[in-house]
Amino acid sequence: MERVEYERMHEVEDRMWWYRGLRTLAAEQLTRALSRSQSAGPVLDAGCGTGGMLRKLGPVVAGNPTFGLEYDQVAASFAAAKAGRPVAAGSVTEMPLGNGALGGYLSLDVLCHGGVEPALALKEAHRCLRPGAIAVFNLPAYGWLLSAHDRRVHNVRRFTGRQARALLTGNGFRVLRSSYWNTLLFPLMLVHRLIERDDAESDVRDYPRWLDALFSTALAVERSAIAAGISLPFGGSLIVVAARDG
Repeated sequence: MERVEYERMHEVEDRMWWYRGLRTLAAEQLTRALSRSQSAGPVLDAGCGTGGMLRKLGPVVAGNPTFGLEYDQVAASFAAAKAGRPVAAGSVTEMPLGNGALGGYLSLDVLCHGGVEPALALKEAHRCLRPGAIAVFNLPAYGWLLSAHDRRVHNVRRFTGRQARALLTGNGFRVLRSSYWNTLLFPLMLVHRLIERDDAESDVRDYPRWLDALFSTALAVERSAIAAGISLPFGGSLIVVAARDG
């Protein structure tokens, strides 16, 4: 992304309903899966951006220390300062880590990026994770929803649940569970995509307080359903919990 996009993310991410909802969902799913896993070790936020998720996780998650990895120097500096955690420089397709170094791996909207080859990133994650270690992925859903916002942040692909499962199982992972989310707001998302201009600005921005609260409530309802074991059948995003095979 351009520096201005990282600066916008850095400024807005802790206030925006979507980021808050994503991070709460990802943290809940990661913590639950790690607590049930027999494989301990450091947890990597791979492609940690400007550090909002890393700060959400804190120094330890389910007894495992956390750190970040970020390719962009600007974002990495923001992340280290914001989260107060170590942030390594490097690509998710060539990580500066030894074999079996990790007990957990978090990837939020990284496999969709134009600079990332998904299969290579997953092979590298598999190399660095210990057998049975947990990996949590968030992915934008449905290729036909590619938008002006995606172009702004250099996303070039979106996924269905079936595509995500095939990609993960084909690269040494066992899917433990998956669910779409951002379901209740999906009709609004469709309308927005239909009417937006090709040169529309990024969706990353401040929203009116009442609207932010309304959207946040919708995501909280969905998180409760997912936590109860319900897999939502469609939505704007896809959360997948997997374990490293072998």
